[in-house]
Amino acid sequence: MEPSSTRPKSVRRSGAHGPLAEDALLDAVGPAFSRLRRAAALNVEKPVSRKDMSRTLVLNIVEEGPEHNGQEITVGVVAERLAVDPSVASRMVTDCISAGYLVRAASQQDGRRTILEMTDEGLEMLAAFRRHQRAAFEFITRDWPEDERLQFARLLIKYVGSVAEARDASVGG
Repeated sequence: MEPSSTRPKSVRRSGAHGPLAEDALLDAVGPAFSRLRRAAALNVEKPVSRKDMSRTLVLNIVEEGPEHNGQEITVGVVAERLAVDPSVASRMVTDCISAGYLVRAASQQDGRRTILEMTDEGLEMLAAFRRHQRAAFEFITRDWPEDERLQFARLLIKYVGSVAEARDASVGG
């Protein structure tokens, strides 16, 4: 049984098994995601700057590439996926370009449009950040049984895939 000090307050209050405990557990998921986002820069190797955290958001989008045929990665796509104003996305992209992580290129579909492409430095920066994320995951779950660590990793990846499917269904439907 986990210590009550590490459980979210809404789960702590439930105390019993059954519907109330399950509702409290499910209600605690949203706040847990908020805390997770705030803790994303856990420094297990070397400190990650806020600027680098923002850069990796953009670099991940460029590396993930198109979500459907005919889509190219533009500042507009970055803005859409980050759910930010296009001017904010433009500043973030410009910062990544200035840092040498991205370059602008002409679209092969429409020469008037500018697309974003990753540089070798951008790929290395993203690889370094992913090593940092893995180290953070391993540090955070260091006391977990190995089967729980791997199950959580599988379920988290499944959850993220389901989020993308739900978003696609709501956009298409």
